[in-house]
Amino acid sequence: MLFNLKSWSKTVYDDEEFDEQEAANQEKDKLAVDRETGEEPSPVSSPPPESTSSSSIEDGGGGDGGGGGWSTSLTVWRKSLVMNCHGFTVINSEGDLVYRVDNYCGRPDELTLMDAAGRSVLTMLHHTKKFGLVDSWLVYEGDAEAAVVAGHNPAVKFVPKKPMWCVKKQKNLLLPAAANSSSSSSKNSNVVAYVYRGSSGKRNWSYAIEGSYGQRSCKVVEQESRKEVAEIRRKEAAVGGVSLGAEVFVLSVRSGFDSGFAMALVLLLDQMFS
Repeated sequence: MLFNLKSWSKTVYDDEEFDEQEAANQEKDKLAVDRETGEEPSPVSSPPPESTSSSSIEDGGGGDGGGGGWSTSLTVWRKSLVMNCHGFTVINSEGDLVYRVDNYCGRPDELTLMDAAGRSVLTMLHHTKKFGLVDSWLVYEGDAEAAVVAGHNPAVKFVPKKPMWCVKKQKNLLLPAAANSSSSSSKNSNVVAYVYRGSSGKRNWSYAIEGSYGQRSCKVVEQESRKEVAEIRRKEAAVGGVSLGAEVFVLSVRSGFDSGFAMALVLLLDQMFS
């Protein structure tokens, strides 16, 4: 199964590589014509270097979101590699395992995004309040609790951490969003979820998720710049352009935006809309 997924992942950049080869061939033909006619070849301007700056998970890496092209493209398989588990398997364009999720129940109240070695990258807890009608999740870096040794007591206590993000499902897609009503995205019925800093959604949102997860067509938009920092789209086979269905899709991430946080948003969308 993993072998097939690796072969699918290597088709992510096939179209881009083909376009680059075509451009190179056209440039060679143009230089050959210039030599035959005796004309001086026109200088070719090189593109500006892509920014390599990265931000921490705490700010989402969105400082320069959308400033360049898609720097990371991941193939997401909606299946765990562990038998009798629900989950996800995520690999990069080289076919290497990057992230994994293994759940023993279909609708857990806790999700853990792990790296290839099984270490916790992000933990998500279902946040529910009495008579609460909003589906929301809290996102923690690593585990949701920190191990603390108090004083001379050798016993280790686990203290809850402060969440970095709160992700809330849009309450009613047919009505304007109540949150941050002064912004243009709050009036966009295409928004399916909002991302807030910290544990509360009372402050202005930082990111909006637009589109349809069921159709595997979503984008994560930064509030201030209104630029896309991540995108979910269906994956197509290299030959024939046939869609591989809803179980295998592509997660593209802009330079400067954390790919682990982007994958965490995919997990939460799956819980909210699947």
